Amino acid sequence: MNWTVFAVFVVVWVFVGLLTGLWMTRRGHDGRWTVIAVILGPLFVPIAYERIERNPRSVDVTSVDSWGADTEKTSGLRVMVGYDASAEAEHALRSALRLFGSGGGVLELVAVVSYDDANDPDSTMVDRAKQRLTAAASGAGTVPVGYAVLAGPPGECLRWYAENHRADVLVVGKRGRGMSTRMLGSVAEYLTAHCPVPVLVVDPTVPSEPQDSAVPTVAVRVSPLDSPRETGNPQPPGGADDSRGSGRPVQ
Repeated sequence: MNWTVFAVFVVVWVFVGLLTGLWMTRRGHDGRWTVIAVILGPLFVPIAYERIERNPRSVDVTSVDSWGADTEKTSGLRVMVGYDASAEAEHALRSALRLFGSGGGVLELVAVVSYDDANDPDSTMVDRAKQRLTAAASGAGTVPVGYAVLAGPPGECLRWYAENHRADVLVVGKRGRGMSTRMLGSVAEYLTAHCPVPVLVVDPTVPSEPQDSAVPTVAVRVSPLDSPRETGNPQPPGGADDSRGSGRPVQ
């Protein structure tokens, strides 16, 4: 037996299976498919092609009455928050409540599970997601809150839901783990590049505002068009870098 040929065959077999399994995971399926894919190698390719789901979908939705209403009929913003119960997601939720909670708008918390968990009646992931969303909603005070559990790739799910439900702003943490290990840094990158809804990415390393702070500080970057010399507008107190004079998040 030519061991070199055998070794090359094994490497190619495992490599093809690994790539196929990772592709399924990135397309919103359970990461355990990767183990099966490595074992089956190229034989797994047609299986993956048959089983793959191509569109995000809702699993469970509990909405507030004003969610989805025309902008003219609402007194505040419709704010959607990607939530996976991680520390980063908690920070994003607190930031959303601090920035938009007093404006009379509504809040929608959205979690994402895999297609496989959504299809499996024995999976506890959907129930766990709903329990954590309900717990988070209970801490929102007087702000009207709804929640949704979606199935699919996290970035595409959040984009699809925000666009279809006409959200005014989508808030996500810079990096998320926790419940489903699904909201990674690549999600924020995908949303800022592809989501038509304005996206606010909250950096969890920035300390939260003190509880007695009346106005939250927002980091901003002033574009050339905002210069007083070009717009003719007087410069706000504190200079062009005054974070309270502009509501623009850093890009």
